[in-house]
Amino acid sequence: MTPIQILFLVTALAAVLSAIMVVASPRLVHAALWLIVTLGAVAVLFVLLDAAFLAMVQVAIYIGAIAILIIFTAMLTRRVMGEAGPQANRSWWLAAFIGVLLFGALLALLVQVPAWWQATPPTIGVTADFLLEDLGASLVDLDRYVVPFEVASVLLLAALIGAIVLARPAERSGGEGAK
Repeated sequence: MTPIQILFLVTALAAVLSAIMVVASPRLVHAALWLIVTLGAVAVLFVLLDAAFLAMVQVAIYIGAIAILIIFTAMLTRRVMGEAGPQANRSWWLAAFIGVLLFGALLALLVQVPAWWQATPPTIGVTADFLLEDLGASLVDLDRYVVPFEVASVLLLAALIGAIVLARPAERSGGEGAK
């Protein structure tokens, strides 16, 4: 096994373990911090797969915007900062059983693929610069991705405004002169 493969497996394990901690953390802020670790590990996986642009998008969009927005929202709404009680569900065993069952099914499918660990990726007829240039042009083309990109930015703005409205202190009913 090459060092790159070992690094890939270690990073994948870190991504899976931190994703489990996102779900298992009792506090929302801790879960958001584990989410940043998960997204960072996924960015490293993209780098190892020679997808530098996707790694940059992962860091800039998901870690830099969405995860920080979640932390900002959690800190603005002080009500969710405390203990919320036990996080365990009574039927956790069913979810664990289904997870093990799905893992077994995926493993059975993976075993059927001959020499999947030695396969060489197919070569692409165009250069990576052309693909990146085409992606950049499609992000600003009105017929392709500019509308979904703008819709996502409006949704993020709405989430930020909602967090500010939730964090505002409640108005007192007596007015300023009442004591």
